[in-house]
Formats: sequence, C-alpha cells, structure tokens
Amino acid sequence: MAQIVLGIGTSHSPMLATAAEDYPRHAEIDRSGRKLIDKNGVPRTFGELAEMAGDTIADQIRPEVLEERAARCTANIEKLGQVLESEKLDSLIIIGDDQHEQFFDDNMPSILIYSGETILNNPLHMAEDAPDWWRKARQQYHVDATSIEYPVDAKLAAYLTDFLMDRDFDISHAKRLGKEHGEGHAFGFVHQRLMDGGILPIVPVALNTYFPPNQPRPRRCYDLGRAIAEAVRAWPGDARIGILGSGGLSHFTVNEELDRGLLDAFRRKDADWLRAISPAQINSGTSEVRNWLVVAGACEHLDTQWQDYVPCYRSLAGTGCGMGFAIWG
Repeated sequence: MAQIVLGIGTSHSPMLATAAEDYPRHAEIDRSGRKLIDKNGVPRTFGELAEMAGDTIADQIRPEVLEERAARCTANIEKLGQVLESEKLDSLIIIGDDQHEQFFDDNMPSILIYSGETILNNPLHMAEDAPDWWRKARQQYHVDATSIEYPVDAKLAAYLTDFLMDRDFDISHAKRLGKEHGEGHAFGFVHQRLMDGGILPIVPVALNTYFPPNQPRPRRCYDLGRAIAEAVRAWPGDARIGILGSGGLSHFTVNEELDRGLLDAFRRKDADWLRAISPAQINSGTSEVRNWLVVAGACEHLDTQWQDYVPCYRSLAGTGCGMGFAIWG
C-alpha cells in the first residue's frame, strides 16, 4: 500500500533570505505600523510590545547572535533539502497558506486542494524602487527570470479531494490558478529553497490560516492530517509519499513558550494538546502553525527524527520569527 514515509515542517519567513545585518530593516516595518499581536493574541502597538518586553530582548539582538542564528537557519534549510532528495519520494503533499496571492475576500476557501497538471511559478514582480534587501528576501519564493510550470500529482490530488469529502471535509477544488501571481509563497518556498536536488510532483493543499472568520480550527487541522494519512494508505500501489507544512512558527511577535510547546507536543505525539490549542494564540503570522498541525496528524505513525528551533528576534519589542524545522520519519 501507499504510505506517508516522511514529514517535514519548515518556516518560510522572508528573514530566511535576509542577511543578519538587515534584520533591523524588518524591525522598521514592524515599528512603522504593521498589525501586531501579543502572545495571547491581543492587538498591540509596537510601543506597547516594547514596554511589555522591557530589557529582556537586548541580548537576543546582538549582531553576533543574529549572525549565528541566521547561519543555523540556512544550514537547516540545506538539511531539509538533502532529506527530500534522499528519500526518493513519488509525491510531496504541501500544506501551505495563501496570503491574498490567489484568494481574496470575494472567494476565500477554508481548505482547498489544487489538482491542475502543473502549477505556475512566476518571476518576482516588485516596484522598481523596492530596496535590494527586500527584493532579495522575496526572491526566495520565485524563479529568477522565466516562468516555470512545476509538476503536480493531479491524480493523487483529485483522489484526496474525493476521499476527504467522504470523511466529511468540505474541500474546495481548483484545476487552475490565476497566472498573474502564480503559486503562493508557501509553495514557492519549497520549490526554490528545498528542491535543488530535483523537482518532485506536489499536491498543493491551501489552508486559510490568516483571514477570519473561516480559518480551520486547530482540532480540524490535526484531524485533516489524520484523514490524509488514511487516504494515502488506501491509495492503490506502493507510492512513497511525503507531507510538508510550510510556514510558522510564531510571528510577528516571537512566542518561544508556544513554539517550544508545539515542538515538544510533536515529539510526544500529544494529539490532545495540539487539538486544544486556542485559536486566539495562532493569529497573524503565527496562524501558519495550522500547516504544521496537519502534518503532525498525518505523521502519527512516524517518530520525530530531528527538530531545531531558532528564535530570530529583530527588535527590542520581541518582534521577529520563531523559526522551526522538523523531520518525521
């Protein structure tokens, strides 16, 4: 029978393609009016977060600390790419989110599976006066010059949709995406940063992690993963399937307690804890934790082989991104 033989969780923040000395530039965006929340999900200004943090973050943003953490993140991405190549997968299910790249307020599906024969990645389109550091940060999601159609396992995607409908998941369905943007950042990151060793057919599963009111709840995300694993086991043949959660962990305010709690629960296979996470804790960028919850549910039969956590702070207010990396196998 077919089987999920590999699970991966990875952050995909623009900071992962930013030199450490440019982290403060991201902090300027936070300071200039980005919508921020505290660790309990309460909206806060940058100034309020700075006051709440006091002097607890200063040591976390020393230049040598930023350099070490940026290097660790780069090494972790390389490790995940090597694992993807070595596992000789037949297909990779990618659980990602869409942030007004394909889906907008006129049509915002909660869970969507894309089953076109290919998925388009377009070159980066930015204003001519965009600063070089920001252009480089965003470039990691896009091909350099010419659009590329990457392969999709369309048969597996259609099968998963049908199977999950029978398990009472109301799945939205698409065979083509708008070509102006092409695939979103969560999926482009995997193609551009993790697949240097060879391109795999993917099954793109897009969750609405970001935008109320129809964000799938944590328990629903975990149970979706369980159902995906059940579907793969029933898929005819002996295909080796991987599943990858793209995004997270906490941002734009780093929440180490939540992030480390998540990674510990993944190790312990604590489904009850993971299904009971308060939705209030996983809004804004932290909402991408939902993508990892799906992977954890799909990988209950596997053990956590490796994890690393790198809290990449970028301001005295505690803003930044909790970079998480994990392998189930």
